[in-house]
Order: sequence, then C-alpha cells, then structure tokens
Amino acid sequence: MRQEILGRQFDEERALYHLQNTDVVDCRFAGPADGESVLKEARNIRVENCDFSLRYPLWHVEGFRLHDSRMDELTRAAIWYSRDGLITDSDLMGIKAVRECENIKLSNCSIDSEEFGWKSRGITLTDSKINAQYLFFDSRDVVLDRVQMQGKYSFQYMENLTIRNSVLDTKDAFWHSRNVTVENSVVKGEYLGWFSDGLTLVNCKIQGTQPLCYCKNLRLVDCTMVDTDLAFEYSDVEAAIQGHIDSVKNPRSGEIVADSVGEVILGDAVMECTGKVTIR
Repeated sequence: MRQEILGRQFDEERALYHLQNTDVVDCRFAGPADGESVLKEARNIRVENCDFSLRYPLWHVEGFRLHDSRMDELTRAAIWYSRDGLITDSDLMGIKAVRECENIKLSNCSIDSEEFGWKSRGITLTDSKINAQYLFFDSRDVVLDRVQMQGKYSFQYMENLTIRNSVLDTKDAFWHSRNVTVENSVVKGEYLGWFSDGLTLVNCKIQGTQPLCYCKNLRLVDCTMVDTDLAFEYSDVEAAIQGHIDSVKNPRSGEIVADSVGEVILGDAVMECTGKVTIR
C-alpha cells in the first residue's frame, strides 16, 4: 500500500532511509542537525514540491520521480548511483548533482552544477538550461534536445551522444569523444572536438578558433562556420560548409567544400596531409 509524507521538515542523518512506495510532498530537508543522505536507498518514491538544503539526499535510489522541487547550492552531490528516475520542473543548484547514474530523464529543469552528469549512462535532458564545467564527462548513451548550455570542457570522453535543437556555449567540447551527432544546433567555443572519433555535425552553426583538429571520421553536413580559423588541422574529414571559412590548415585526409575560404595553409606538417579544399 502506498504511503504519503506531507508537509514535514527533516534534518536528521538518513531521516527517510530506505523509504519505499511513498509520496513525499511539500516537505523541507534542512535544519540544525545538518544530516546527510536523507533518502538514501529509497525505492519507488515520488518527491513533489520539496526543498532540499542538505548533502547527498538521493544516493542509491531506484525508481524515483522528482517534480517541482528545488535543490539549493548546499545540496552537494545530490543524486549518485541512482537509476530509473524522472526529474521534471525542478532546480538543481548544487555541485556534482548527478554522477554514476543510469536511465535518468530530466525535463524543463534549471541546472547550475559543476561536474554534472559524470560517468553516467542513459541520461536524457530536454527543454532545460544548464551551466556546468566538464558536463557529462565520461558518460554513455546521452541525449540532449532543446537545451541551452553554458560552461567549459563539456562532453569529454563521451560515447554515443546525440544533441538536437540546442545552443552550446562552451570550449574544448567533445574532446576524445566517440560517436557523437549534433543536429540543428549552435556550437560556440574554442578548440571544438579535438581528438574525437565519429563526430558528425548536421545543419549546425560553428563559431570559434581552431575547431575540429586531430579528428577521425569527422563529418559536417550543411554547416556554417563563423570566426573559425586554423580549422581541421590533422583531421580525417568530409565537410560541406555553407558560406565562408576564415582558414583551413593541413587537413590529413578527405575533402572540405565551402563557398569561400580566406586562407588554405598547407605545409610544415608533422604527418602526411592529403586533404583537399574545394571552392564551389
């Protein structure tokens, strides 16, 4: 039988430890006891319209829904080692909010959390805003759709990532990533995609210096490039660019097609470079 906890305040260590089959509504997790791990090891819980201001509230949780709730900057490392969760219409403001989790869906959320989403699998983030450093570091099977993202060093060492209809304001993004597809998005930032393997950008606006160097299996389809100089150095690339590229340097292999290129820099390479630059 399902239970309900309504309108209470908790601040003790593990106050609701291993809670099961329960709705937690209009509650506040804060107070002088400053207890950690309030909902650790919970199973099949729904948390609605709650405020969190304590560390580690949702660790090792299986089957949860967090709706219309707020985790402030004191809610450090909020959701770790958890699985099968749905987070909607909520604010996640503490550092390291999600880590080593599996099958978590977030929608219509506001997130300000350094080191968000590390070493996780099966994360979906939609219709949300996020500010994070090293976003989704070393994670797998992630989807972003209609996301506004800001922060440095995002999506590094990732595998199987899809991003659609989003705005990414970042730098050093996608380094050492594998099998990444970005569609209908804006990608702003320096040193995009270095050392990636299987990065595909479709109908994207790319902006920033020295993008897409040292890449393998790189594809660009109907993209535009703004303020992009020294692009494609030592990359294996097939690119169809609409408009202008400021400069291209020593592509390792493949072909780059654009309407115009300010400068093609060939020579003084440390490896054999046979890539071609074609002007329409």
